[in-house]
Amino acid sequence: MQLVKSLTTSLLLASSCLAAASPATWQRSQVGAKHHPKKAAPKVFIVSMFEPEAAAWWGIPEFDLLAHNITIPGASPVFPDVHCTADYSVCQLITGEGEINAAITVSSIALSPFFDLTHTYFLIAGIAGVNPKVATLGSVTFARYAIQVALQYEIDLRELPDNFTTSYFPQGSYAPNQYPTSIYGTEVFEVNAELRTLAASFAKKANLSDSEAAQSYRSKYTAEGYEAATKAPSVLECDVATTDVYYSGKLLSETFDNTTELWTNGTGKYCTSAQEDNATLQALLRTSTRNLTDFSRIIVMRTASNFDQPHTNQTALQHLRYSDAGGFQPSIDNLYNAGIEVVNGILNAWNSTFAAGVKPSNYIGDIFGTLGGTPDFGPGAAQALEGAGAITKRGLVRRGVRFA
Repeated sequence: MQLVKSLTTSLLLASSCLAAASPATWQRSQVGAKHHPKKAAPKVFIVSMFEPEAAAWWGIPEFDLLAHNITIPGASPVFPDVHCTADYSVCQLITGEGEINAAITVSSIALSPFFDLTHTYFLIAGIAGVNPKVATLGSVTFARYAIQVALQYEIDLRELPDNFTTSYFPQGSYAPNQYPTSIYGTEVFEVNAELRTLAASFAKKANLSDSEAAQSYRSKYTAEGYEAATKAPSVLECDVATTDVYYSGKLLSETFDNTTELWTNGTGKYCTSAQEDNATLQALLRTSTRNLTDFSRIIVMRTASNFDQPHTNQTALQHLRYSDAGGFQPSIDNLYNAGIEVVNGILNAWNSTFAAGVKPSNYIGDIFGTLGGTPDFGPGAAQALEGAGAITKRGLVRRGVRFA
C-alpha cells in the first residue's frame, strides 16, 4: 500500500535492520555467474512490495536472505535483485508498489531461466488497510479471494443518479448490484483454501506485535458493529480487495464489501485493501498454464497497518492524511512474526506434506476456468469468455458479436 512519505522516511531512517542490510553492502551478481546453480529451486518465495516489507525479513536469526542477491532482467529498476538464502531454499522478490510493477516484476522472475519454480510456494506478504468491522490494526489475514474492486465504471459523486448508493458499478452493468458483463478476467482470483487454512494455523503460533498508539487509536471505534476494531491483533481468514486507489471512508468500504460479496457469489468476505495482489496472481496464473509455477501453492498474507475508514469523530480526510493510527510498525513486525511461522511450517514438513503439494478441495484460478475446473464465482466460464470478447477457433467473438 501507499504510505505517507514522511512517516515512511522517518521509519526507514530509524530502522537498524535497514542500516545493517544496506543495498550498498550486498554482493550483487548477474544471472549466469559461475557460482550460481544452473537452476535455483526455492521451496518458498516471499513476495514483498516495497522496502519496509522486504526489510522485515533481513537480519533475522532463522536464515540470511541476503546470502545471494541476483539481478534479474525485467525486475523493478528500484529493486532489481532477487534475494536468496545460501542454499536457495528461501528467496524474496520486491515487486515495487502498484499493479503494473507487480505484474511485470513477478512475470519477469517467473519466466527467468535462472529459477525452477514448479514446486515453489509463493508467500505474498504485505501490509494493508483493514475493515474495522472485521479486524483490527496489527492483525494477520489470509485470503482465499483477491478482488480487483476498482475495475468498474465510476461516476463523480456530484453527478451521481439519485437512485445510486455508490459511484462505482460493474462494467457492462447499469446499477451497482449487477454482475459485470464486460469481463477482463482479472476481477477475481481464488487460491487454495486448504493451504490458506494450514498457513493460518502456522501463523497462530506467533506472538503478534502491537503498539500503545494502535491501542489508543482503535479504542475510538466505539460505534455498534465495530467491536472487532477494538480487540488485540489476531489471525483471520478473510479476503483482500485490490486497487491502485488508496481509498478512505465508510461508503467506499461498504461499496467494496458489496463488490466482494457480489463478485464471489456471496462466498468472499472483504477485510483488507491492497494494491498488488491481483496483478501478482495474474502473473502466476499465466505461468502456471505453462507449468512454470503452481497456482495451488500460493498464500496471500496481509497484515493490517491502517483502518479503511474513520471512527465517528473523524472525517475521511482527517483519517487518511492527518492521523497516525499507530499500526504501521506492528504490521511490518507481524509480517515476520507470523510469516516466519508459515515459512518454517513449510520447510519443516517439506518431505511429509509440502513437496507433494496441498491438494485444494475448492476451485482455484480465474473467472475463465483457465487452469481447469468450474469457477464457483462469476456467470460461468463460457459466458465470462464471451463477455471478454474471446477469440475462438470458430471465429472472432467480440462483445457478443461473431465475425466469421
